Amino acid sequence: MIARISLLSGSALALTLAATPAFAQASGETGPPVVLASADAQAPDVTPAAQPEPDEGAIVVTARRRNESLQEVPLAVSVIGDEEIARTGSYNVGRLTQLQPSLQFYTSNPRNSAINIRGIGAPFGLTNDGIEQGVGLYIDQVYYNRVASATLDFVDIERIEVLRGPQGTLYGKNTTAGAINVTTRRPSFEFEGQGEVSIGNLGFHQAKLSVSGPLASNLAARISLSTTDRRGTIYNVATDQWLQSQDNLGLRGQLLWRATPNLSITLSGDFNVQDPVCCAQIYARVAPTQRPLNRQYAALTAAFGYAPPSTDPFDRLTDVDAQLSARNEVGGASLLAEWNIGGGTLTSVTAWRYWDWQPANDRDFTGLPITIRSQNPTKQEQYTQELRYAWASDRFDFVVGAFGFYQEIRTTGTEEQGLAASRWTLAPTSPLSNNPAVLNGLVANNDIRLDNTSLAVFGRVNWNITDRLTISPGIRVNYDKKEGSYSSVVTGTASDGTRQLVLFTGPYASDPWIVAQRGVRAPQFFEPSFSDWNLSYDLTLSYDLARDVMAYATYARTFKSGGVNLNGVPADAAGVPILAAGTVRPETVDHFELGLKTQFWNRRVTLNLTGFWTNIDDFQANVTNGQFGVLRGYLANAEQVRVRGIELELSARPSDRFTFYFNGAFTDHEYVRFVDAPCPPELSGGGTGTPVAAPGVPGNSPANCDISGQWLPGISRWAASYGAEYNIPARFLGREGQVFVGVDGSYRSKFSSNASRSPYTDIDGYSLANFRLGYRTGDFSIFGWVRNAFDEEYFEQLAVTSGNTGLIAGQPGDPRTWGATLRFGF
Repeated sequence: MIARISLLSGSALALTLAATPAFAQASGETGPPVVLASADAQAPDVTPAAQPEPDEGAIVVTARRRNESLQEVPLAVSVIGDEEIARTGSYNVGRLTQLQPSLQFYTSNPRNSAINIRGIGAPFGLTNDGIEQGVGLYIDQVYYNRVASATLDFVDIERIEVLRGPQGTLYGKNTTAGAINVTTRRPSFEFEGQGEVSIGNLGFHQAKLSVSGPLASNLAARISLSTTDRRGTIYNVATDQWLQSQDNLGLRGQLLWRATPNLSITLSGDFNVQDPVCCAQIYARVAPTQRPLNRQYAALTAAFGYAPPSTDPFDRLTDVDAQLSARNEVGGASLLAEWNIGGGTLTSVTAWRYWDWQPANDRDFTGLPITIRSQNPTKQEQYTQELRYAWASDRFDFVVGAFGFYQEIRTTGTEEQGLAASRWTLAPTSPLSNNPAVLNGLVANNDIRLDNTSLAVFGRVNWNITDRLTISPGIRVNYDKKEGSYSSVVTGTASDGTRQLVLFTGPYASDPWIVAQRGVRAPQFFEPSFSDWNLSYDLTLSYDLARDVMAYATYARTFKSGGVNLNGVPADAAGVPILAAGTVRPETVDHFELGLKTQFWNRRVTLNLTGFWTNIDDFQANVTNGQFGVLRGYLANAEQVRVRGIELELSARPSDRFTFYFNGAFTDHEYVRFVDAPCPPELSGGGTGTPVAAPGVPGNSPANCDISGQWLPGISRWAASYGAEYNIPARFLGREGQVFVGVDGSYRSKFSSNASRSPYTDIDGYSLANFRLGYRTGDFSIFGWVRNAFDEEYFEQLAVTSGNTGLIAGQPGDPRTWGATLRFGF
């Protein structure tokens, strides 16, 4: 504990840009989301003097520690305020993807979740705690290391900023793809409150309440509550339950103490819990593999006389028979101190956070008792400390700081095979396949541990060389150390009926039952470790071409820290772990970006263009080695990937009655070189040797596949979001207001849902449309809404299930939902 206290008091955290991102909607605007660029940190309440006044009518930000127009900040950032969150129903990160075409969020449960920006950020597949995400999630300047937090509902949000492109020098801590920066409302010294109630089909109920006010002349408090419930969208015929339900509760409290006119201290605490009936991926389709036909899905199910309840995934039926659970608890506390001193602002952010994950899964995705228990409950804690100093003048401003991070992960997992495992898993030619006792009760108990430390110093300068030209260099020196442990102890019944450890050596090593069990679930122990220094740096040049036209160019060299494999690694013939696979190298990112920000028609129209090109060496990817028992795969490095594209953001207010927006992204992406990748299902499951059989034909399979030139997973070449709103003046209950009608839509083209592309795991493009109709006045609004109005049938994910049987499991997106929302202030 002494080491932790020392870390918190003597280290410091990554910075946000030279100041705060800003709210992206001008005062009084009530239209759909206005997607603009902003900067990246939360600015303190006090703004240094000696700053030029922004032009009249401009959206004012203090992003670089001086008053300036939002459009003058040379970053690709999209900003959404609380009004837009309410109107569009974007109450968690997953729903933001319908507004932000460059943002992707994938989740099969809170643990197996990933946030990507421009298609990069996290390996596509099941979670491995030994690596970091590439998109940083920050809430009130606190870094959240576990992306499970992104599945929770937003509580009392003021604004959300999605920063696209590397933010490594100031945000740091593995923001190679970008960052999501969430700002909640601060306590107020005037009594105020806000409430929101929503009801809808599928038993949807959501309520939010926030109350703030003074406790003393220099002390204010805010307390906020959010709760969401909804019936599931998939019916389990085996248990008479609706799966994929929602059951969320969030609490947040804050105390703001203005100790002196120059010093404010904010103490914050939050508690969030999800406890749904969840989660299951269901039968989507079957892909032919290179396994013998009698070991593929059709023959195996026929042997049991089994059929899924439906082969149409959009019937939304399943019969999974294992226990399901997805209890996700997240919370913590932080202390923020802001002190104006020496003409600048000194900021300290001290935080502690925890995550308690209690899952249970059905990993065979069927109603057969193959894998009857699959769970990896985990308890995680993190401690962070940030110190930074920001100073500004007319021509020059800078930020310097330091960062410290410490995390502990303790996971105790269990995998157990059931009565159907022998027939499903062992070759039908083996006499053991007809004996359920061989694999029934085979249990692996996994103990997984990680101690993760990160330290950094950083700085950024903004130098206004002329009234039009600004140069902004940044630098960050980072140290990472990870020490892990993976231990899987496997027990099964020997042929003499005794309970024995499953080992590669010892008196039962050659027992045919133990040999069969070892082929399904092998014991393993290894202790990987990683440590390294790296240097990140970037340079941005911005130039005002005209009063409302600004161009900028950025080069960034940044890193995502290396990691350790904590889901098991391949072993040699003697069962010895291949330790070379125990660690994964850091990603090295070279990023180029050009941007143009414009406003015209008396600033009623904003048009921003961004072009980017990102090369990543040693890209961290999820791979598998084809063993039935290796359910979670492991991590490896692809030699190089490339992502490049163009983004357009347009928002307009032709009149006080009408607003619209359009955001589009074209993204070209590929593995430049990945010669030893995992193979897709149609080239998997067969024997070894030559010749290799044709795809989907039983026979020999390649040991690995060269997928150079193929798509990266999860990225659509084309993506867009759009919306419009029209209002007319109206009077209701003696108050002047507006009746409004609005639409928000999104589209994404086909994308791959597997690390190695396959026609069986491509997800077809789809479009979604949401509508709303209602009435609003200053502190009151009521509106009805319908989401996925045309009941589009689409998959969020497709996954190749273990064992190379050919079963592809899918996760259908939400069907059409509808309801009403009431918002009020007091």
